[in-house]
Amino acid sequence: MQAFLKGATVQAARPQKDKAVVGPSAEKKAKAVPWVEKYRPKCVDEVAFQEEVVAVLKKSLEGADLPNLLFYGPPGTGKTSTILAAARELYGPELYRQRVLELNASDERGIQVVRDKVKNFAQLTVAGTRPDGKSCPPFKIIILDEADSMTAPAQAALRRTMEKESRTTRFCLICNYISRIIEPLTSRCSKFRFKPLANQIQEERLLEICEKENLKYTKESIAALVRVSEGDLRKAITFLQSAARLNVDKEITDCAVIEIAGVVPDKMIDNLLQICFRGTFEKLEVAVRNMVDEGYAATQILTQLHECVIEQDLSDKQKSTITEKMAVVCKCLSDGADEYLQLLSLCSVIMQEASHN
Repeated sequence: MQAFLKGATVQAARPQKDKAVVGPSAEKKAKAVPWVEKYRPKCVDEVAFQEEVVAVLKKSLEGADLPNLLFYGPPGTGKTSTILAAARELYGPELYRQRVLELNASDERGIQVVRDKVKNFAQLTVAGTRPDGKSCPPFKIIILDEADSMTAPAQAALRRTMEKESRTTRFCLICNYISRIIEPLTSRCSKFRFKPLANQIQEERLLEICEKENLKYTKESIAALVRVSEGDLRKAITFLQSAARLNVDKEITDCAVIEIAGVVPDKMIDNLLQICFRGTFEKLEVAVRNMVDEGYAATQILTQLHECVIEQDLSDKQKSTITEKMAVVCKCLSDGADEYLQLLSLCSVIMQEASHN
């Protein structure tokens, strides 16, 4: 009996021991967030390189009224981060969930959602004080991220809601392409264009992250990250995290960055152009087939070929013919055409134009 009870106590003790072991690792797992989220700006002052927007939002934080906003520009320039940081400063952590409604492309945003969810949220009235005693604006914020993917009827249904609920609600529309937002909506908002981030600003942010994460890096690797990301800081940070995971306790090199980004090595692009200018069609066919088989994206090859062709010693007429063909190939690729055939047809045009020299 004693042995039985002893066994029971040992068994009862075991789960507690396991729990003690599981606890810290579970905490570690909870802390492991993507660096894009970890280093997202927490306040408006931390937003980089967007002076006009920051100035307007600072005025509203000081007590001025906030207009309906429309943020547009390339991806990874801080549009969503800016409005989220401003909302957190305006309402504080407790009221934030009650006062801010965020809908993006992953949510259903047809006309019915605008009529029901958005309208119902907009009609709620709110007080002008926070639980901590600080004053806050007597309105809510509805953030419609990736608004350019909303249907035209849904955008049209939003017009009246924006005017009707202007006393209690402010709207912030975020998009990449302002041309896809209907004119009546753009006229109701203050428009702000987010510029692609300057190389120096990106370098500063990346170096700051490297120091905080204790990463070993070279100047060339940071320069490669900036070049590959093309003004998109989110992409640069994602590539940096991937490179850090790939080279644990090793120095991050520019070669590792280029490999992760899926950029075609310059040597391969130069080789392809040399075949176009001086080689035969059989060699060209083999070179294009090899590039596709290597797994490089046709759109990436197209972008890099465009940069190289512009720098080549060709006449303006030849360059314009080649770039016109590139535009056709780009459209065909986006429609789902075969990568090998499209690249081969483009390289054939480059070969024809080069033969005129």
